[in-house]
Amino acid sequence: MICVECTQPEQWEEWLKSRRFSPFLQSYTMGEVYTSIGQPVFRFQILENSRVIGQCQAIVVPARRGRHIVVQYGPVFIDGLSKDVLLEAWEVLLHSLTSLAKTERALCIRMSPFYSLESVEHSVFSSNTAFTKAPLHLLAEHVWYLPLTQSNYWQTSVESTPSLSADAIFSSCRSTVRNLVRRAEKDGVTIVRSDAPESDVEEFIRLHDETRKRHNFTPYSNAFFRAQVAHFSQKNECTVYMARYENAVIAASIHMHYGGETSYHHGASSSAHSKLPSSYALQWRAICDALERNDAIYNFWGIAPVVQDESGKWNTVSKTPHPFAGVTTFKTGFGGTLLSLSQCMDLPTHSLYKAMRTLEIVRKWKRGF
Repeated sequence: MICVECTQPEQWEEWLKSRRFSPFLQSYTMGEVYTSIGQPVFRFQILENSRVIGQCQAIVVPARRGRHIVVQYGPVFIDGLSKDVLLEAWEVLLHSLTSLAKTERALCIRMSPFYSLESVEHSVFSSNTAFTKAPLHLLAEHVWYLPLTQSNYWQTSVESTPSLSADAIFSSCRSTVRNLVRRAEKDGVTIVRSDAPESDVEEFIRLHDETRKRHNFTPYSNAFFRAQVAHFSQKNECTVYMARYENAVIAASIHMHYGGETSYHHGASSSAHSKLPSSYALQWRAICDALERNDAIYNFWGIAPVVQDESGKWNTVSKTPHPFAGVTTFKTGFGGTLLSLSQCMDLPTHSLYKAMRTLEIVRKWKRGF
């Protein structure tokens, strides 16, 4: 078994899209987004007897707190690999990644794989004693998703099953959500799917800046948003949605379409007309569009840690208010279920990692989660 670099976009994309779990964050296009904003990207393929059994896209992050390498929702492996094969695959991959870390003077390799907690991939990853729990989340580890077919694509190996109807999905939404979607239309809110995403992303950026100031969080850079929309929209793998009211855009989102999945990746709204349920109407339009594309999954992305009580209601685990409590109520109202993923882990590769870790622990304390 060997690990080699891949520089062929078509080969990379064809292999990834053929997987049951194909996160767009591991796509070649996503690597081009990071390259365009000055973050070097390296793509590794793990070969067993010349057959690709795994892929891993790694990004070098030149952060002020310490240069490090991140792997977002990777590595990705083919289904059905045994524990022994996965252990060997991890060994050859980590050899390549640690060599890269030394060359790039990175303090650690931070990995947040897209592995269900019940999977053999998670078992192998979490048992590696070289890793330590990362002080910060890299990506959502509690994902709320809505199956769009009669068989849950993320829980079975069924590749093609009939899509659910919009009426069936709408009826499974919380009654308050159904009422708010209807009210938005009655109040005159219209949802527009952008025909010119590279220019309309500016509306999203304007609203995102307002949202950032209102909720006091650290955002992606505007350059990142522009690059993501520019690269993915060229392949029809990205949609900018806008909610309009009285000729003004009052909410907007960036949705990704990749590997049979639509992901609600970024959202923003204005405080003006905040009583209008524009965000509910926007989500419902995106769900209906995903059904028209015959997608298997609608991914609402991250929520707060939740558990299901005896009545079937999902409640946040934390006894104190979680920063994501509001968005959790919003997303779970559309129906769906929870997918809990592997924790983000760090592989230290430099003696200065401890200093970086201390800075991030302080940052986590200030942020509240």
